[in-house]
Amino acid sequence: MGSVFHRHCSDTLPKVSFGEGVYLIDSEGRYYLDGCGGAAVSNLGHNHQRVKAAIQAQLETIPYAHTGFFTSESSEKLAQRIVSLAPGSLKHVYFVSGGSEAVESALKMARQYYVERGLVSKTQFIARRQSYHGNTLGALSVGGNEWRREPFRPLLSTAHHIAPCYAYRDQLASETEDQYSQRSADELEAKILELGAENVMAFIAEPVVGATAGAIPATQGYLQRVREICDQYDVLLILDEVMCGVGRTGSFFAFEQDEVIPDIVTMAKGLGAGYQPIGAVLVHEKIYQEMANGSGFFQHGHTFMGHPMACAAALATVETIIEEDLLAQVVSKGEMLKQKLSEALENLDMIGDIRGRGLFIGIELVSDKRSKAPLAIQTQAHKWIKSLAMENGLMCYPMAGTIDGTHGHHILLAPPFIISEIEMDELVTKLKKTLLLAEEKWARL
Repeated sequence: MGSVFHRHCSDTLPKVSFGEGVYLIDSEGRYYLDGCGGAAVSNLGHNHQRVKAAIQAQLETIPYAHTGFFTSESSEKLAQRIVSLAPGSLKHVYFVSGGSEAVESALKMARQYYVERGLVSKTQFIARRQSYHGNTLGALSVGGNEWRREPFRPLLSTAHHIAPCYAYRDQLASETEDQYSQRSADELEAKILELGAENVMAFIAEPVVGATAGAIPATQGYLQRVREICDQYDVLLILDEVMCGVGRTGSFFAFEQDEVIPDIVTMAKGLGAGYQPIGAVLVHEKIYQEMANGSGFFQHGHTFMGHPMACAAALATVETIIEEDLLAQVVSKGEMLKQKLSEALENLDMIGDIRGRGLFIGIELVSDKRSKAPLAIQTQAHKWIKSLAMENGLMCYPMAGTIDGTHGHHILLAPPFIISEIEMDELVTKLKKTLLLAEEKWARL
């Protein structure tokens, strides 16, 4: 055993040596097709020359300067570029080092916004069950991933949770999509009224739920109704795009496809394509101006926020996505990959639902297609699938607890935007092989 404190103490992990395109190669020369982008991070693949050159150029000028003393050209240009892509009055960007930091910052922004306005009774957040917003204590508090929350529950601040927008499980046979969207969103209004609108700061949600539930997109009209409710009761709408943003769903911001404009957006993961750790909070003009005209500052900060090299990497990533028209490719490749998955897997009894947007795809596993009964917890399906996939040279992102934090399993796929059709075929073939081997394993339990 080495001295690194790994995620799992008993794991013996292969040592990564280098990467090229959609592949990572270990020190023994084995190739792994990165079917999940690590955790929906590596949207440009591995060894991207433009991003590497941007980091090198920034290193040659200035690698770091504290933002209490200086701004930097790379951070200013990146903020300007993000704002140029954002709709409405989303005009200011606050840079941090990752997704959990972005969510923490967003939560504190929401609180300070109301403090600046003198509405100090607004202290409550509403979120959704089966959401994931990060692993710091504030982010865990609003998150709905019960497995991650449970050990730290006594340390978490109060947050309130409503049902997810989860049509595969929760839409009634008698309901249209619009009716389900209305019913699901109206839970937010009921919760606000229960708590008292004067006490509620914000509602936080992922436009497409990622790790915890497996690429579940909002149904048509859901987020529009949520926006109406937030406006009616003076509640901020925070959309967490840490995993689903920066082009992953086929539009630069995932919320664009839902035709809403949030008050705060969190970003990370694919923003730096994995070449540097970076996160960001995109903020509505009204929030920025309330602070600028009030106390004059945001009472928050991190040592490595606005890191020049991280911003340089992110700027090169964003410019590549836009200039090479990768958003359109994500749409077309996403449709192609879902079709290939459906054709290859539809006859497997364990495949319940294949869903998602763009190259953000979830596969929900079941024990019975008709009843949608989940696999037994004892199968440990997520562990078998991850292990066997790696043996087969495929990285995918399986998770347990899809339905309620305990029951259900899914696989998340989020390959690099540059994946080719041949590589998609390889991904699908290796995934099918993995699923069949895994089924044999848990059938013996």
